[in-house]
Amino acid sequence: MTNSPIRIALADDQPLFSAGLKMILRSQTDMDLVGEAVNGQAAVELVREAFPDVLLMDIRMPVMDGITATRTILETPSRTTTKIIVLTTIQHDEAVVRAIQAGAAGFLTKDTTPDFLLAAIRTVHSGHSVIAPAITNELLRDYTTPSAGNDAALAELSGRERDVFLLTAKGLGNAEIAASLVLSEATVKSHVGSILSKLKLKNRIQLVAFAYENNVLN
Repeated sequence: MTNSPIRIALADDQPLFSAGLKMILRSQTDMDLVGEAVNGQAAVELVREAFPDVLLMDIRMPVMDGITATRTILETPSRTTTKIIVLTTIQHDEAVVRAIQAGAAGFLTKDTTPDFLLAAIRTVHSGHSVIAPAITNELLRDYTTPSAGNDAALAELSGRERDVFLLTAKGLGNAEIAASLVLSEATVKSHVGSILSKLKLKNRIQLVAFAYENNVLN
């Protein structure tokens, strides 16, 4: 039994760039391009109609920008299965941070290679994020204004969950966290899922943003 193709949607207002992306996506047997939009409002409507697995979302578009569209899509409960990768022309961009805070599963610069783009789509579809921890930390350090130490932000977490939270926020993967805390990777994965649920976060990238915003990485 073969797996169903990954349903992809594209939101971008640059025809030449969009044409190139569509050629790349249509060349893949495990991907199905299910629709495209040229502004953020149209992207919201596209998700409502087509239910894509992954949406490639340009940050800067007319009518509604990609960040507002990302937040709108991901805050609608019935649409939370769609994972969003935002597209930007520059990597070190405050708009990327706002997209992460809105719930994007990652970001790609528009000069990324086709192979990396396709790998990123498959990675996000499988439930992971596509942004290097070091880049995440650098962006959030430069573009977030942390509150005064807010330890109460983690009050919902158990002691072990707090340990896992802090290591995850520092960019460690499950295997590294498991080794550090002498746990199994399955247990770490379970803790991460519980942490995201308790803190109402969508992914590990949002977890890192939450840590910076609440100044709990002392």
